[in-house]
Amino acid sequence: MEIATHAPPEAVQKDNPKTINGWAMYDWANSVYSLVISSSIFPIFYENSTPDFVEIFGRTFRNTALFSYSLSFAFLLVALITPLLSGIADYAGRKKTFMKFFCYLGGISCIGLYFFNSDFLLVGLIISVLAAIGFSGSQVFYNAYLPEIASFENQDRVSAKGYSLGYIGSVILLVINLVMIMKPELFGLKPDGTAARISFVMVGLWWIGFAQISFVRLPGNVHGKKVKGEYLYKGYLELRKVFFDLRKTKKLKRFLMAFFVFNMGVQTVMYMAVSFAKNEIAGMPDSGLIVSILIIQVIAIAGAYFFSWLSSLIGNIKALGSAVIVWIAVCYLAYSVYTPYEFYVLAALVGGVMGGIQALSRSTYSKLLPDTKDHASYFSFYDVCDKVGIVLGTLTFGLIFELTGSLRNSVLALGLFFVIGLLLLFFVPKVEKYETIPE
Repeated sequence: MEIATHAPPEAVQKDNPKTINGWAMYDWANSVYSLVISSSIFPIFYENSTPDFVEIFGRTFRNTALFSYSLSFAFLLVALITPLLSGIADYAGRKKTFMKFFCYLGGISCIGLYFFNSDFLLVGLIISVLAAIGFSGSQVFYNAYLPEIASFENQDRVSAKGYSLGYIGSVILLVINLVMIMKPELFGLKPDGTAARISFVMVGLWWIGFAQISFVRLPGNVHGKKVKGEYLYKGYLELRKVFFDLRKTKKLKRFLMAFFVFNMGVQTVMYMAVSFAKNEIAGMPDSGLIVSILIIQVIAIAGAYFFSWLSSLIGNIKALGSAVIVWIAVCYLAYSVYTPYEFYVLAALVGGVMGGIQALSRSTYSKLLPDTKDHASYFSFYDVCDKVGIVLGTLTFGLIFELTGSLRNSVLALGLFFVIGLLLLFFVPKVEKYETIPE
């Protein structure tokens, strides 16, 4: 039996600096996962800790391809479960509760990576999958706060602020970790990989610790919902309602199609850049890989604000199209990059558009949303496009590598995603606020 009541909604004043800063601090908190675990230290640690060929489930895999497939599985699982959870969160007013759960799952899993080794490779990969699920799951509910705390005209700027804080925070921790790895004796450590393992623990503690600022400042129940019973069924109905509403909004459908395709390329480049450099760039030291990631992160701070400014001049869709054109150039330039210095230049170019396209994609989708209370459910569809895109992108990347033996061919194929995504963007109308969809 279901009991439905309405609790008083928590007062939320849009564009409140304290609330916005609290929201943006979650980017500061969880972006260390993206940088240290997904993009830099863990991929290098994984490549150095595992043989070139790994036998698992009765089949032999290239170690880089196996890492790519594990990411595919993690994001596929997230794409399957978060829409239903977001429906429950919207129905019950528990967006922050779910955000906390995934945050703690991800942070604790990062700490668990301290024990990763090739003797227990499957267990280690499961832990890394759980970390990815924690990161991606919490991101859905975090993103859903954007239209609730920022006015329409400020969403580009607020989204860019979140990504910029994320880049700054993650760079700070990465530099600390890099010093530990390069000079372990300064910290009383042996040069045996222990410093890298400790960096995974620091990511988990940083993530969980700084997230508390967001959890204190973000409202827990914006619309005053309070219900008991039949969460799963009602969550499904909430999701179903949003799905049919989504089908009626032409702009949202067209934008999601374009985002789904070009984001395949963006996310795959981000997750597999280190593996590409380690396999294809002759003479690239591990320290050089970290330097290239730092270049990307630092320049991405300026890139996020630049594309926010550009969108105010030419509009969101045209600004996104400009970023996608640069990404096309990145893929085809990567095919002919052979030296570390050429790769550093390419990394700078990636940084210039990485922050911009991520921040602008999020705020563009937020601007296209109808007037609704179901923000988590709507953002779950955005997240499904994001995660399924990563699944297909990383699968494509790994398969082409296994078939051809060259990651250059894999990167070249990613360029096609950007080309198709650019063409689809041409069919997205100008970004304007929708009329209210009846409840």
